[in-house]
Amino acid sequence: MSEKAKERLTLVSDAWHPQVNGVVRSIENTNHELEKMGVAVTMITPDLFRSIPMPTYPEIRVALATYGQVAGKIAESAPDYVHIATEGPLGFKARRYCLKHGIRFTTSYHTRFPEYVAARLPIPKDMLYGVVRRFHNSGNGCMVATDSLARELEQRGIHNLMRWSRGSTTPCFIPA
Repeated sequence: MSEKAKERLTLVSDAWHPQVNGVVRSIENTNHELEKMGVAVTMITPDLFRSIPMPTYPEIRVALATYGQVAGKIAESAPDYVHIATEGPLGFKARRYCLKHGIRFTTSYHTRFPEYVAARLPIPKDMLYGVVRRFHNSGNGCMVATDSLARELEQRGIHNLMRWSRGSTTPCFIPA
């Protein structure tokens, strides 16, 4: 009898190595747990494309991928599921691909993106929340880390919120 084929998840993120931050750590831990569950994860991240340093935060590289490049990577991965971790250039192209092809997908809200951008550029925060709302509401669920963040996003019109407790990795965290 043959072994059951692994389920395939394509995870798209504008945040990935060599960055060291909460988004990257959360994705690493999630991938580790998914692997233990027998899920094959294909990552689509900035390191697969030409990139430039993000203005005002050069440690972060912004992918200069075209829609066709991102669409090709998703199609090649033949996913059973798609998760879009960030509202960046790769995330928006993956969202477009999923909507165009009727592929259900989830997103996650890691960073207060509107506040981050508004602090660096003269763009009204409410306008940015409109973009974030459109991005996340087009998916089948938006994963959030805390109840308080879920309530805040709900008040801003973001729906289908799903609690995603990322918790502590006990082998890495040893209280003093």
